[in-house]
Amino acid sequence: MRKIVLAAAIATSALGLAACSGETATETEEAVDAMAADAEANADAAAEGAEAAADAAAEGAEDAAAAAADAAAEGADAVADAAADVAAAAEKAAE
Repeated sequence: MRKIVLAAAIATSALGLAACSGETATETEEAVDAMAADAEANADAAAEGAEAAADAAAEGAEDAAAAAADAAAEGADAVADAAADVAAAAEKAAE
């Protein structure tokens, strides 16, 4: 993405320089450099935003996995308790 923006800025600069006087060419070059810097800063900000979103999604997935593991452990404990109750009732009935 950055390369496309920079290539467009350079092409615009080259066309502008061909048709301008020395002072105007310098001003145009400075403007193109500023546009390229802005484009690069925007691309960097977008990349950082995407990275932050990916990190947040990963953290959310980790939290969800931990919650699922906790729920599974609680469910297993409940099943074990119920099985123990049934076994105790069966022993009592067998007496």
